[in-house]
Amino acid sequence: MTDGKKTVTILGATGSIGASTLDLVERDPASFEIIALTAQRDVAGLAEIARRTGAKLAVIGNPDLYADLKAALAGSGTEAAAGPDAIVEAASRPVDWTMAAIVGSAGLRPVMAALKRGGTVALANKEALVSAGMLMTRAARLHGATMLPVDSEHNAIFQCFDHAAPDRVAKIILTASGGPFRTWTLEEMASVTPEQAVKHPNWSMGAKISVDSATLMNKGLELIEAHHLFPVGVDRLDVIVHPQSVVHSMVEYVDGSVLAQLGTPDMRTPIAHTLAWPERMATPGARLDLAAIGSLDFEAPDPARFPALDLARAALADGGARPAILNAANEAAVAAFLAGRIGFLDIASIVGKVLDRYSPAAPASLDDIFAIDAAARRGAEAVMEVLAA
Repeated sequence: MTDGKKTVTILGATGSIGASTLDLVERDPASFEIIALTAQRDVAGLAEIARRTGAKLAVIGNPDLYADLKAALAGSGTEAAAGPDAIVEAASRPVDWTMAAIVGSAGLRPVMAALKRGGTVALANKEALVSAGMLMTRAARLHGATMLPVDSEHNAIFQCFDHAAPDRVAKIILTASGGPFRTWTLEEMASVTPEQAVKHPNWSMGAKISVDSATLMNKGLELIEAHHLFPVGVDRLDVIVHPQSVVHSMVEYVDGSVLAQLGTPDMRTPIAHTLAWPERMATPGARLDLAAIGSLDFEAPDPARFPALDLARAALADGGARPAILNAANEAAVAAFLAGRIGFLDIASIVGKVLDRYSPAAPASLDDIFAIDAAARRGAEAVMEVLAA
C-alpha cells in the first residue's frame, strides 16, 4: 500500500468487468490508487480512464496503436506502452491487488505474471484456469499469491465453502440462468442470430461471454474452474438452472445443509468482495427484495438442447490437454458465430469434432498450452471449412 491506499492494476480496463471495477475504485479514491491499466484496442477509452484516475501506466495490446495512445496521453503524466510483452510487464509491477479481466487465451501470460509477482489476483479470466489450471494454481502456491474468483458463481462458492475442512463438502452446485434460449426448441435455436445471443436476460456482459451463457458452455467452463479452485473432486460438481439469477451458487455439506449466496445480478458485488477481502465494502448495487421477486425457480439443464455442458464435463473428466482444446475450439467457434460464418447450434458441434480429432499430451508449460490452443483453433477452422463447403 502507498499512503494507506491499496494499489490496483486492472488488466482489461475498458471491458465490462473493468468498468465495474473502476466504478467501485473511483467511489473511494482515499482507499485505492491505480497503478496500471491495459486494454487491447480502445485507445480513447483507455486514455480517458488513465487521465481520470491518474494511472501511472497505460498499455494498449495492439502495438500498432502505440503512437495513438502516446498522443492521447500527452501531458497527463501517465506512461504509455504497447504490445503483449508490455501487458505482461504491467501485470508484473508490484501492486496489492490485480483485476485479471482480459478475455480469452490472451490473458494467460498476464495472469501468470501477476501470480508470480505475488499479492492478490482477482480472477475474471476463466480461460486461465480452464486451459492452465494446474499451472496457475501451482504458481499461486509457489509465489504466495492469493487467487480470488470474480465470477459470481465461484465467488458465491468461495463465500460459502469451508476452506478449513473441504472433506465436509458433499457437493458444489453452480447455478445457471439458462440464457436467452432456455425455453426455445432446437428448431428455434437453429435460427438464432448473434444479436439475439448477446442479449443476456439478467447480466450485462461482453459478447463472447454472453454467447457462452446462451450455449451453456459458460457453465461448462465454470465446472472446470471450480475443479481447480475447490478441492472436492469432479464427481461432486453439479449444475442447476435458476432463471432469476438470485442464488449465485450453493455448497451442500455432508449433514444435508445447503449454504447459498444470494444477491441481485450485479458484478460489482463479487468484485467488491475480492477488492476488500478479507473485509467487506459498500457497493451501490440494488438490494435484494425477495418479497418483490416472489418465487425462485430451479430446473435441470437439458443436454439435448445444450450439449456444450456435457462436452465440458467430459473434457474435465479426461483431464490433460482436453480442457485447453475445449476452450480454444469454443473461442474459435464463438468468434465465427459472431461474425456470421456459422449457426448457433454449430458452436457445440464444432467443439465436439475438434475434441474427437485432436488428442495431444498433457501440457507441462504455458508454451505447451499455447501450442495446443493454436492447433485446436486450426482444427476448428478446418471443421468450419467443411461446413461451409
